[in-house]
Amino acid sequence: MPFDEAIPRTCVVLNGRGFVGRSLVLRLLELGKCIVRVTDSTQSLQLDPSESNSLLPDSLSSGRAEYHQVDVRDISQIKKVLEGASTVFYVDATDLNTDDFYNCYMIIVQGAKNVVTACRECKVRRLVYNSTADVVFDGSHDIHNGDETLTCCWKFQDLMCDLKAQAEALVLFANNIDGLLTCALRPSNVFGPGDTQLVPLLVNLAKPGWTKFIIGSGENMSDFTYVENVAHAHVCAAEALDSRMVSVAGMAFFITNLEPIKFWDFLSIILEGLGYQRPFIKLPTGVVWYIILLVKWIHEKLGLRTYNHSLSACYIVQLASRTRTFDCIAAQKHIGYSPVVSLEEGVSSTIQSFSHLARDSSLAYSRDFNEQSKVEKLLGGGKVADILLWKDEKKTFTYFLVLVLLFYWFFLGGSTLTSSAAKFLLLLSAVLFGYGILPSNIFGFNVKRISPSCFELSETVIKDSIARIAFLWNMGFRNIRLLAKGDDWNTFFKVCSAYYIKVSRTHLPGNFYDNHFLIK
Repeated sequence: MPFDEAIPRTCVVLNGRGFVGRSLVLRLLELGKCIVRVTDSTQSLQLDPSESNSLLPDSLSSGRAEYHQVDVRDISQIKKVLEGASTVFYVDATDLNTDDFYNCYMIIVQGAKNVVTACRECKVRRLVYNSTADVVFDGSHDIHNGDETLTCCWKFQDLMCDLKAQAEALVLFANNIDGLLTCALRPSNVFGPGDTQLVPLLVNLAKPGWTKFIIGSGENMSDFTYVENVAHAHVCAAEALDSRMVSVAGMAFFITNLEPIKFWDFLSIILEGLGYQRPFIKLPTGVVWYIILLVKWIHEKLGLRTYNHSLSACYIVQLASRTRTFDCIAAQKHIGYSPVVSLEEGVSSTIQSFSHLARDSSLAYSRDFNEQSKVEKLLGGGKVADILLWKDEKKTFTYFLVLVLLFYWFFLGGSTLTSSAAKFLLLLSAVLFGYGILPSNIFGFNVKRISPSCFELSETVIKDSIARIAFLWNMGFRNIRLLAKGDDWNTFFKVCSAYYIKVSRTHLPGNFYDNHFLIK
């Protein structure tokens, strides 16, 4: 129906200021078939600079679009904005704080209940819910061309997936009650301009260099969906519901770009487009799992706050290492969906929209890489600097693992310092002796012998060590002489501050040093 007809239809986009919601609003305004009511939880509409040239400002001034503040936890606010509407698109929030379970539940699950109830009472004809393909992913099995016959998981690693599955079920069960027709869309890995999750997460990991690692084989395939294609799918679903197709009402449909790609190839394209290094070091999935569990265990042992994001971290590892591709034949056949933007075009637009997060190429490529950085100079530029700055990833990881084991052995093992040292030396002796009696060749692998020079100390090293000890000893007595004269206030305050901090730490209740350094 053209917009200029006497009684244009009204549609509502709940959470229309979110990532998918914004694209859906613009899609509806471009079609010009209805008045669009945009809702969000904020009191007033704040337009981004990127929206200054879009249809939204002109539509708001002309009355083609309206903005309403709506909290989906308050059903009265929902009813008020749904009055007279024929179609509702429910795109719930994705940037919620997952540490607050109650708030997430009230917004997603209780919000879905309120939306369904309000639609029935306000005689809304169509309700389209934006779900996710993650509701059928259990994290343990690959999905190859999964279709709508897949059932939702009964146990989720990720809180948001669990709540989204409950909300989807509520919407679909409400189909054909009081004249309300419903359906749900399950887009896979949505990306595009305005993304608040995937691209910002990649950039935050790329800055300290964590994106150089590939989890698993790197051969796992995934489906990604450009945000404009998701918006187009919502419009297709609403039109199909308007025709009262039995094959659409009460159903869920997978939505993708129909262009499966290797998961790590997709990330590499995004990272390289923003000037960051593409992943190239493969880590076995099991190793990453053990690292996550180790970090969580150390937090618990040290009595720190529980590692609340361990489940989310595990879920990210599962997404990054498993194949997840979906079949969109049902969406193509029943709601007439087909992508309007190709994957290549979508990636290009996404990279361009995040140019403000790109690495500063002028600094990255004009710098002389043979020149030591400030941090490297501060660390001395030796072997320690190479290890701390990840010059050799394998060596750094090996040293890190050894330090973690030593930390556990001496500080978390529950033994005294003397007994821990004795056990460690006993283990070291057994390992060295066992290594010494190994044959030179085992199943075709040559066993390298430890050179005796590794256990020898040169006279220069010994002299330097003794000179260093003597220097520290003389410096200590020099400070004592200065204190005895009573002239150097600067030294006095430094010494007092150092001893005050030491005394304060020693007398803390349940002090770490009291528990682990007392020799029984």
